[in-house]
Amino acid sequence: MALVKPHGKKKKLMPLLLEGAALQKELKKAKTLKQLKISSRETADLVMMGIGAFTPLTGFMTKKDWKGVCDKYKMADGTFWPVPVTLSASTEFANSLKKGEEITLVDEESGTIMATMKVAEKYAMSKSDKEHECKQIFRTVDVAGHPGVQKVMGQPDVNLAGPVKVLSEAHFPETFKGIYMTPKQTRKMFEDKGWSTIAAFQTRNPMHRSHEYLAKIAIETMDGVLIHQILGKLKEGDIPADVRADAINTLMDKYFVKDSSIQCGYPMEMRYAGPREALLHALFRQNFGCSHLIVGRDHAGVGDYYGPFDAQKIFDDIPKGALETQPLKIDHTFYCFKCDGMASMRTCPHGKEDRLMLSGTKLRKMLSEGENVPDHFSRPEVLEILKKYYAGLTEKVEIKLHSHAEGTHTQK
Repeated sequence: MALVKPHGKKKKLMPLLLEGAALQKELKKAKTLKQLKISSRETADLVMMGIGAFTPLTGFMTKKDWKGVCDKYKMADGTFWPVPVTLSASTEFANSLKKGEEITLVDEESGTIMATMKVAEKYAMSKSDKEHECKQIFRTVDVAGHPGVQKVMGQPDVNLAGPVKVLSEAHFPETFKGIYMTPKQTRKMFEDKGWSTIAAFQTRNPMHRSHEYLAKIAIETMDGVLIHQILGKLKEGDIPADVRADAINTLMDKYFVKDSSIQCGYPMEMRYAGPREALLHALFRQNFGCSHLIVGRDHAGVGDYYGPFDAQKIFDDIPKGALETQPLKIDHTFYCFKCDGMASMRTCPHGKEDRLMLSGTKLRKMLSEGENVPDHFSRPEVLEILKKYYAGLTEKVEIKLHSHAEGTHTQK
């Protein structure tokens, strides 16, 4: 059997990163153009386009694309897409541009020249436009509580659209050597292993016992699992990628059958868009060659903005055939003392008093506050790595528990 085809009508990877002589020529030209400083999220999106993870995007979205994605899950040309990928600029900068003008996009933190872009369109984003995006994508306009809403509402007031030529993968290949991989690389690896059914496990946390159990459920029925961690910026209190990678490698080494799983990372930033982000996660996993995406409780969520299984339900609401990569839907998982092992709501007949509910947020909170972590919450070797990380922190970030992390949220 062959791997799933990349997303889009052409069904082939469309990386936008220039190489060799073409790259050098474009870099030289980039230095002569007007420069726009872009956010870390926009930089990460450019890298995703550069490596082909956002196939078939050719650049940042037009007003029609933006509206179609927000309201109907599809771009102007009919391509299924669940979350806007946009570029914003100040009104002053936008007013200085002519239609068709080329500009250079520069990462605001490092000063790295990331891309050139031909400005095909510029469109104003009023407060009500931004709120509309937030309502559709995040289901809330709570600026104070939702990190994704904060970013959208804080963006400058004009969006620029147009095709891009990507000139850099930013710091990702160097900072995350051995973890960072492109869709071309993962696809080759799967083909070399003879894998065709691969489940992606999305994580922004080190893996506790529940995560391990989810991955192993997939391994039972598929050729293998891609433990795919996010490498872009996270919210305060989340554990850095290098610590996560160390913890995951240790877990795989000691508790997984050799060659049943692969760990790697991708250069996106979390939107914390819950159900919508689950669809995006499936879409770009299709480009990486994964046939399935593990979708458990509160996938890509934050706080109590989404129901614990809304990210599973949304796959039933999109048009049939919109994505080749399918969700692997798994119920609440936990350690049951009476079952004497990991179980789910579908397999365990006992009450909540017999269950140890597991969550990444709960684990981070216990570790950051120096609390004892209960047995069966996480593997001891993983805990040692995490305890060492928390012991070395000079500033503690308060971590708030939401109802999913406590296991108290009931499904409506």
